[in-house]
Amino acid sequence: MPTTTRKPEPAIEEGITGKELDREVWTQLRTLSKENAEGVAQHLVMVAIRLAEDDIDGAMAHAETVVRRAGRVPAAREALGMAAYRQGDFTRALTEFRTVRRLSGSSHLLPLMVDAERGLGRHDRALELATSSEAAQLSAAEQAELTIVVAGVRRDLGQLDAAIVSLEKAAYSPPRPWSARIYYAYADAILVRGDEEGARKWFAMASAADTEFETDAAERLDELDGIIVVDDDDDEDEDGRG
Repeated sequence: MPTTTRKPEPAIEEGITGKELDREVWTQLRTLSKENAEGVAQHLVMVAIRLAEDDIDGAMAHAETVVRRAGRVPAAREALGMAAYRQGDFTRALTEFRTVRRLSGSSHLLPLMVDAERGLGRHDRALELATSSEAAQLSAAEQAELTIVVAGVRRDLGQLDAAIVSLEKAAYSPPRPWSARIYYAYADAILVRGDEEGARKWFAMASAADTEFETDAAERLDELDGIIVVDDDDDEDEDGRG
C-alpha cells in the first residue's frame, strides 16, 4: 500500500520563540500539547514574517505546516487563508476563512471574504455578504475595511458615484487609526472621476496619516504634482561608478 511522504517542515528563524503571538492566539493553542503548541506558535510567527516580506510561498509552507499540526485551531486556518489570499487563490482563501468563522464564531474576516468573492468575479455574492447580519456585528476598524472593499466592488461594476458616496462619509468622519486607508481610497475614487484638486488634498491627508506606510499616498501625490523621483542607483554605470 503506497504511503504519502510528509513534507519537511520549513525552518524557524533564529530567535523566534512563538511568544511573539497575541494572548488570544495562545488561548486557542491551549487545546494542543505543550510541545506542539510551541512549535505551532513559531510557525504562525513565521507566516506573519514571510507575508510581511512578500515571500508568499514561504508563508504558505509555514501555514500548511500549522494546519497539519493544528487543523482545528482557528488561528491556524486563518494563517492558511491569509497566505492563499495573498497568493490570489481566492477559492482556497474563502474555504479557510469560512472554516475560521465556523470554528471561532467570529466574522472578523468578513471584509476579506467579500474581497475574495470580488476576486472571483462574484460581485453580487460579495455585496450580499457585505450587507449580511454578520457585517453589522463587525468592529469599527473592520467596518472601515469593509467600506473600502465594497467601494472596490462598486467600481468594478461601473458604479463610481456609489463607490464615492460610500467612502465619503467615512472620509469625513473624525480621524481614526485606519483613516489613512480610507483617505487613500477616497482620493483614488475621486481622481477617477476627474477631481485632481480633491484627490491631491486627500492623498496629502492619507500621506500625513499613514504612519505605518500602508499606502503609496506620498508617491501618488508626487505623481499629481509632476514630481519624478529618480533612484541614485540609476545614475551609476555597470561598474558601480557614478
